[in-house]
Amino acid sequence: MTKGNQGKFAEFMALQYLRLKGYSLVACNYITGRGTGAGEVDIIVKNQTSLVFIEVKKRKDLTTAYYAIQPKQQQRIRRGAEAFLAHHPEYQNFDIRFDAILVEFPFKIEHIENAF
Repeated sequence: MTKGNQGKFAEFMALQYLRLKGYSLVACNYITGRGTGAGEVDIIVKNQTSLVFIEVKKRKDLTTAYYAIQPKQQQRIRRGAEAFLAHHPEYQNFDIRFDAILVEFPFKIEHIENAF
């Protein structure tokens, strides 16, 4: 399996994990477009009160995955969230949260709420 395929598989498994936790999918791989300074948001999910922007990181171990989410990337994801919210006012009353899902193969998963 190539690295790209591993990343997509990790995102797929993260989404299944989130569904089991009661979240509903809003968007996958949300991209705002060039020139916005925003980065891709891997997964956007919601529950009754929260809209959650999630970064999925697959690495050889969970600690390495956690430290792979650098401050510059966090800022790009925040800008992506701002762009998403500007285009989707129906979520204006939701609490906003930024989570991380860390994935290690063969398969370990960790969900960190309020990761950044």
